[in-house]
Amino acid sequence: MRETPDDDQTLYTWRVGGMDCAACVASVEKAVQRLPGVASVEVNLMAERMTLRGGVGFDPGSVERQVASLGYSTARNDGAAAPGGGKADGHAHDHDHSHDHSSGHRHEGAAVAGHTHGDAGPAGQPWWATGKARLTFLLGGLVGAAFALSQVAPALQYWFYLAAALVALAPFGRRAIALARAGSPFSIETLMCVAALGAIAIGAAEEAAVVVFLFALGELLEGVAAGRARAGIRALGKLLPRQARREGVGGAIEEVAIERLAVGDVVQVRPGDRLPGDGVILEGQSAIDESPVTGESVPVARGVGDAVVAGSINTDGVLRVRVTRRAADNTIARIMRMVEEAAASRAPTQRFIERFAEIWTPGAMAVAAVVILAPPLLFGAEWGVWIYRGLALLLVACPCALVISVPAAMASGLSAGARRGLLIKGGAALEAIGAARMAAFDKTGTLTAGHPVVTDLLPAAGVDEAELLAQAAAVEQGSAHPLARAILAEAARRGIAVPAAEAGGAAAGKAVFATLQGRRIAVGSPRWAEEEGVALPPGLAALEDAGKTVVVVAGAELVGVIALRDEPRPDAASGLAALRALGVRSVMLTGDNARTGRAIGAALGIEVQAELLPEDKLREITRLRGLGPVAMVGDGINDAPSLAAATVGIAMDGGTDVALEAADAALLNGRVGGVADLVALSRATLGNVRQNVAIAVGLKLLFVLTTVTGATTLWMAILADTGATVLVTLNALRLLGWQPPRQSPPRQSSPVRSAEHT
Repeated sequence: MRETPDDDQTLYTWRVGGMDCAACVASVEKAVQRLPGVASVEVNLMAERMTLRGGVGFDPGSVERQVASLGYSTARNDGAAAPGGGKADGHAHDHDHSHDHSSGHRHEGAAVAGHTHGDAGPAGQPWWATGKARLTFLLGGLVGAAFALSQVAPALQYWFYLAAALVALAPFGRRAIALARAGSPFSIETLMCVAALGAIAIGAAEEAAVVVFLFALGELLEGVAAGRARAGIRALGKLLPRQARREGVGGAIEEVAIERLAVGDVVQVRPGDRLPGDGVILEGQSAIDESPVTGESVPVARGVGDAVVAGSINTDGVLRVRVTRRAADNTIARIMRMVEEAAASRAPTQRFIERFAEIWTPGAMAVAAVVILAPPLLFGAEWGVWIYRGLALLLVACPCALVISVPAAMASGLSAGARRGLLIKGGAALEAIGAARMAAFDKTGTLTAGHPVVTDLLPAAGVDEAELLAQAAAVEQGSAHPLARAILAEAARRGIAVPAAEAGGAAAGKAVFATLQGRRIAVGSPRWAEEEGVALPPGLAALEDAGKTVVVVAGAELVGVIALRDEPRPDAASGLAALRALGVRSVMLTGDNARTGRAIGAALGIEVQAELLPEDKLREITRLRGLGPVAMVGDGINDAPSLAAATVGIAMDGGTDVALEAADAALLNGRVGGVADLVALSRATLGNVRQNVAIAVGLKLLFVLTTVTGATTLWMAILADTGATVLVTLNALRLLGWQPPRQSPPRQSSPVRSAEHT
């Protein structure tokens, strides 16, 4: 429980077990919302979590009793069960984990109320041990026993099946009544009970018993199939180790649960271990396999000062890592929460289907009544025949498969993306990404690496590259300027010993200088060199036209020239090509000068608009939106206004807090090709949605026709509903195995070129 003094309300949270479909969420929300003192209620199916705000007159026990009457279990964080599945006292807390009960997808606001549910049971319970499975086995046994007895005493066949049907109807009838009282009169339980009781009334007790059994069996199969989607999210949590090797007083190592790690703790990570938390490397160097988190298969070199994420695998040396986030806030936990919350949001297509279902169910019941009454009253047809057909039509009419068709696919698509480093904030964003026909990219940190590197070395006559780099690095020691860091990094990469420098200084905006072995050496701009009378080599203009920054190293005479540039990401060209193959046009929006923008754009094959201020980028995004859906891709920090203004905003390097907040989607692997992967995933998901709707609507129409003509029996009608639901769920689960389309391998960064290459 968390107090909220601003509105004098209290936030309560329960875990609700037994939900596996759109109707589950709708029935719980509608029932709880009607209780006194409830200000708002939200049910997250993927997280099996119900959160509500209670005000004056609110009784938490009434919530637990109401939910229990619908056939679901409730639990507080301490797990103590109250009568009816709740807890006797205390307040509930939020849970950041999911459970292995009946499962499925988040379908908020569906028109059809709950399905049949057994008790959820403890987390991790196998499907055959759940209350829903036990009920199905019991009903199957009853129908089987009735069949066996009817073979022994055929004259009593009706009474055997009648007994089986009535016993089977008891739990469903109780739930139908509870749902009707809670505001959901048009539940599938109601439709099924009316049909079964009607069948009994016209002497079809055998079919009534079979209908109830097949209904329970279909529900069980739906829960088993849908459970795989939630299992995909739970699998993310298994990426974290249970224990961490924390350094104690005096450097002693103690094994602690990762939940006990606090910000600032230092942990030791051995080769082969998973990182227990997000942090920064204090000591050591290793190749880190980040594929479990980002989907990037190639291990990345990490050293002192580099950030590392929980769940990654240390492949080489021993690392000392300072923890920067507690367990509940690390990257894995945030990804799990994002996917759960994303699955709880509804895409436009889903909202349309739900509004349609609100009209469909009562309308279908009215049509069934017309089918029962019109032929006998108007044409003198036989009552028994048309009552039977009307009852079958009731079963066919349930829109469960149609309602679940969209959110099942969306949840699977969101899960598949998260497991491959593609985080999407909800079905609406997932739907919008696939519709985009234009992608606008920021340059620095998005299409490029975000930091300059040395690209060319032009030593003067009698000077080699190592000497040129050594002198430049000596002068730049201690500087935080990006160009200085790039020169120092190149010297370190080559293993060049950097001599000590003295009497360092700077001419602001022009050059830095120092004394090396009695000689004054400076590193400055070409303009400074010309002012100083230094003779510059030919070819500088060509380097600058290529978008490179040129620095001159000189003493009394020229030592050499070094060119640097913020190079494109290794996969930028192939990623943009993949977008073109999908029919998505790309443009680069950059604040850099036109010459640099043109050079990068020419290398990547992308349109360029340069020298844009933030407001200019925003204006351009608005213009592009007028032409159609547009995706904006940026770093999530400086590009926040443009990300928000686009149809859909995509943040690169989405592990940062700002990136996750600023955009609709984030690429944890920082690959430009991830944008094409997002588009491909979105289109695959929308294709799956269309298939699901076609299956649901097609089967309904087929069985409506066969029902009216008398070709459909009651048990076939119930299969038309539960069978279609299982089919669309299984079809949606195919998305969990989605793989990004193959792209050309990332081009390797060009090696530093020496004078002869220039």
